[in-house]
Amino acid sequence: MTPRTNRWVLGARPRTLPAAVAPVAVGTAVGASEGPLRAWRALAALVVALALQVGVNYANDYQDGTRGADRDRVGPTRLVASGLAAPAQVRAAAVLSFALAAAAGLVLAIVVSPWLIVVGTASIAAAWAYTGGPRPYGYDGFGEVFVFVFFGVVATTGSAFVQHGRLSGLALVCSVPVGLLAAALLAVNNLRDRPRDAVAGKRTLAVRLGDRAARRFYALLVVIALACPLVIALARTRALIALVAVPLAVSPMRRVLSGAEGRALVTALGETARVQLVFAGALALGVWPR
Repeated sequence: MTPRTNRWVLGARPRTLPAAVAPVAVGTAVGASEGPLRAWRALAALVVALALQVGVNYANDYQDGTRGADRDRVGPTRLVASGLAAPAQVRAAAVLSFALAAAAGLVLAIVVSPWLIVVGTASIAAAWAYTGGPRPYGYDGFGEVFVFVFFGVVATTGSAFVQHGRLSGLALVCSVPVGLLAAALLAVNNLRDRPRDAVAGKRTLAVRLGDRAARRFYALLVVIALACPLVIALARTRALIALVAVPLAVSPMRRVLSGAEGRALVTALGETARVQLVFAGALALGVWPR
């Protein structure tokens, strides 16, 4: 991989991509349990989710970089703030990512339901407004809500919906832990950046809560998410397989609750992403038809 390509890969923040893969895996599994699997629709849904996640990351890079909110970062490389790419280039990368998501979503809307156009438009608008516009809601502490809704509820139920064109109660229930773990990813990310965000005027939830409460909030998200299979098992007993992710959550929770900072929280972020992937994969297996 050339240095030029590598910086764009790093700028896409691959550690956050489990937040896009997880809901599609779980939603597709639910859809397959309620009718025949349509693999190409699942693939299209995955393209939408991944492109949206990458688009959010590039848009966040662009917006924070041009606002001067990304100085002295501890976490992953930021293209604009580090001078590795011009703001216009990063903005174009965000737009192209959103365009790819829109194209794949439009195909699904034509085949499944025009309502998907409304959902897709709302998703892209919310993704841009996260750190863009006159009052970015990500700067006001609502980032975790956005992630829970769009990378939890919407992505999971949407992935199930595109299989057969109908809403699924099971998909809605399964979307809760998926969304909570996605929110936990953002929570530990914002906890890492809390001191610098406070100086930059970003009132993320971690800044609003303060250090101690933000750490407890992260742990609460993870604990509730990992307890959800006990409820889902009432409908699909094999959902208990997802509890295999519990031991993997011990290390990041210990890091966060023990007061880890800086690079140690970067490690916790990667560990949380692993928890989400294993949990989603196991839950998908648990609800997959026998």
